[in-house]
Amino acid sequence: MADAVGFIGLGNMGGPMATNLARAGFPLVVHDIDPAKVESLRAHGAKVAGSAQDVAADARRVICMVETTGQAESVITGAHGVIQSARRGDTVVCMSTIDPIVARRLHDELGARGIAMLDAPVSGGTVRAASGELSILVGGAVETFAACRDLFQAMGKNLFHVGSIGQGLALKLVNNMLIQTTTVAVCEALVMGVKAGLDPQMIYDVVRVSTGNSFAFESRVPKIIERDFRPGGTVDISFKDQELETAFAKHLGVPLLMANISQQVYQMARAAGLNKEDGSAVIKVLERLAGVHVGKT
Repeated sequence: MADAVGFIGLGNMGGPMATNLARAGFPLVVHDIDPAKVESLRAHGAKVAGSAQDVAADARRVICMVETTGQAESVITGAHGVIQSARRGDTVVCMSTIDPIVARRLHDELGARGIAMLDAPVSGGTVRAASGELSILVGGAVETFAACRDLFQAMGKNLFHVGSIGQGLALKLVNNMLIQTTTVAVCEALVMGVKAGLDPQMIYDVVRVSTGNSFAFESRVPKIIERDFRPGGTVDISFKDQELETAFAKHLGVPLLMANISQQVYQMARAAGLNKEDGSAVIKVLERLAGVHVGKT
């Protein structure tokens, strides 16, 4: 029987990712701080562990898919973390979007005990997490990437080894900065157009075949018109990612204008109680300021 794979963090992204591993035939050991989230994996035959430390005791490769840098630190090197029971030769794959500098430190702490680590953040949102078509951006040793390719192929469609540890995260922050700033620009443009008397569906039909089109425009606008703000990635997560982007840029000595400005729109949305809605829900803040409504009532 193949060695078990550990999976820690079964939220909106981690849950479907772990499910795809189970469907691909990998025996799983899973853990989440919310007991309700492990039940669907238990139904797929996964063993449920009481802590990250317990996961690592039963698995040679452990995936971490939690929300924040602090949570990743706790899960990987904390008092009840993976490091407490992982063995020499084991591998930790951090698929969370966290601080690249912290990821490098975690890598070094694990490495001192003979435990390998990859950073492997993903892009594609909950839809592609469910379909197994994520883009996976991997930083770390080439041989460790090769040894985990079977896991990545079960969860993703586009696999990239982008460099040394932390480089997967660096590229993920570049990608996220683009989608977040573009989302705010799309929402501003929609509000301006509707305020000018344009039909939002007409705006969509014209722009999607014109030079103003983008992935953010084409994917967000139909949902905004339908008022469908079920999260592919929440306002809170977008804000968290922008905190990472701006802090990393400061570390590098790189000025970021648009990321800092657009982050304030996400902060306004958080203050308005839109924390757990999709990132495109920032349009509600702009609608209120402009006194218009985009899409269906």
